[in-house]
Amino acid sequence: MNNSIDNLLHETRRFEPSAEFRATAVASADLYARASEDRPAFWGEQSAELLHWHKPFTKTLDWSRAPFATWFEDGELNVAYNCLDRHVEAGNGDRIALNWEGEPGDSRTFTYAELTAEVKRAANVLIGLGIGEGDRVAIYLPMIPEAVISMLAVARIGAVHSVVFGGFSADSLRARIDDAQARLVITADGGWRRGKVSALKPAVDAALAIGATLNEHGEPGPTTSSVESVLVVRRGENEVDWFPERDLWWHDEMAAAGEHHEAQPFPAESPLFILYTSGTTGKPKGILHTSGGYLTQAAFTHKNVFDLKPETDVYWSTADVGWITGHTYVVYGPLANGATQVIYEGTPDAPHPGRWWEIIQKYRVSILYAAPTAIRTFMKLGRQIPDAYDLSSLRLLGSVGEPINPEAWIWYRDVIGAGTTPIVDTWWQTETGAMMISALPGVTTLKPGSAQVPLPGLKIEVLDDAGTPVGKNAGGLLVVSEPWPAMLRGIWGDPDRYVETYWSTFPGKYFAGDGARLDRDGDIWLLGRVDDVMNVSGHRLSTAEIESSLVSHPRVAEAAVVGAADETTGQAVVAFVIVRVEQAGDLRQEADALAAELRTHVAGQIGAIARPKQVFIVAELPKTRSGKIMRRLLRDLAEGREIGDTTTLADTQVMSIISTNIKA
Repeated sequence: MNNSIDNLLHETRRFEPSAEFRATAVASADLYARASEDRPAFWGEQSAELLHWHKPFTKTLDWSRAPFATWFEDGELNVAYNCLDRHVEAGNGDRIALNWEGEPGDSRTFTYAELTAEVKRAANVLIGLGIGEGDRVAIYLPMIPEAVISMLAVARIGAVHSVVFGGFSADSLRARIDDAQARLVITADGGWRRGKVSALKPAVDAALAIGATLNEHGEPGPTTSSVESVLVVRRGENEVDWFPERDLWWHDEMAAAGEHHEAQPFPAESPLFILYTSGTTGKPKGILHTSGGYLTQAAFTHKNVFDLKPETDVYWSTADVGWITGHTYVVYGPLANGATQVIYEGTPDAPHPGRWWEIIQKYRVSILYAAPTAIRTFMKLGRQIPDAYDLSSLRLLGSVGEPINPEAWIWYRDVIGAGTTPIVDTWWQTETGAMMISALPGVTTLKPGSAQVPLPGLKIEVLDDAGTPVGKNAGGLLVVSEPWPAMLRGIWGDPDRYVETYWSTFPGKYFAGDGARLDRDGDIWLLGRVDDVMNVSGHRLSTAEIESSLVSHPRVAEAAVVGAADETTGQAVVAFVIVRVEQAGDLRQEADALAAELRTHVAGQIGAIARPKQVFIVAELPKTRSGKIMRRLLRDLAEGREIGDTTTLADTQVMSIISTNIKA
């Protein structure tokens, strides 16, 4: 198979750092030179500087059992101590750690001293329930402070957390509980989502009852799994079933818990968390991350990529803790760096479409980290919504989750960043643990739509199918060529699957599963998953590039492109397009004309080979709760097949709505 990817779309706009920003930037160009001299030594310096080690390490990297790495293995630290106690001991206990905003408008604030006290109590609750070093704890919570407190309490006592996103079904939750053999589940009665309470504990009850033997009344027992206790946070105030032999109220246990808990050190390679990501075989993969290396890279990237100034910045990552971004850039990175941050329970458009901008105005947020899908949604709604709020506190914007189209990048900078704010477009994965590719603000000349360059201390290449690095102006497969501190340490309980999944395509190199291209300057552009690359008349085309071309049209807010089977060309380009609200017009009358115009637009920008065979104007796209577009469902629709599993979508009805749009 030819894995090279044709390089079609070119971007010429450039944005130099302002002299003012450059003068005060946290990062400096010499980081690259220092790192390239000796990558392991560079990471050792960063770890010693950024973290508190109860027992300093003397070994940095051991790669003798590749692809199984250890970092700082003879050192000892406590992750929660690094995120909490040491800031209090340094005199920063009164600094705000969390500004929490509930969807209905309620709010809570925690200083570092208050958050430390809560985590100590929660650690004592866990110990009282028999949880100890190495035990697994499943966390199934909405985006509330107790989610952060739970994760840190588990880390504090050397246990291992497995956070499951609150949108997953009972079957998905049970599969993750069983694979990790969790002894405890921490959940809530419910959480607020789109103006109403979404129940959570019933899914836990159903998950734990799967396979249960029925009693004499024909009812399943409370659990048939490894779970011994369920700790329930009262948030939604919705009625829930109760099993007294298993279920405990969080507030009761916290009230009875002691206030004192001294953080004990654990080896740097102690497991910190398991986070499950979907597998091609249907069985989720439990991605394992350990402590010292992960926290080092989380802290380094959070500090340098976001130009963090903890004394003055207010940072907001809009991610849920159920995803890796919520682990690394809501919990561990920001708190390790002593940052003040905002967390929000609800969705971007609840209770009104200006909710995000209202929160930024309220808390004077200075750093915003969000997904391109959210940015494109706001583009669709129009700039009049953010223009109604004071966003002048923003000084840095970030993007994460999938490639951001150049036009969305420009809109983000111009409308949200007032035309001056730098944007860092970051590439990384659940498996990498922390950012791998990004601009450094104040150092890098920014290029809309490009993730740009590997961060200091990391070696990343784009290879052809033979494993040879491609040259400039060429595309191929993205690999990480050398070990990095935050790298996954394996797939939980399945080392063979780890080797086969990530290290077999190019022996000794981690294959990310993503396509990428190098532009004429050698900067990296992400092209999405290799599975999403289309083969049209012998040309391998990236969905991301064609989507970027479509979004550059003034009437288009968002687009998704798939390849559908075609007798003549092998695959044909099929596009699904959302029109900006202010540009919608009478789409019933104009849909055919607009579709033809967009086909011509793509052909003019990229070439006739990329011209979509069909363009469908739709009201919405199928997205997961984390904002990723489910292109496989659109491919099913384009090829006339039965629509596949939609249970992981944020709106499970969206595919029927799209089908209706198309037929209309």
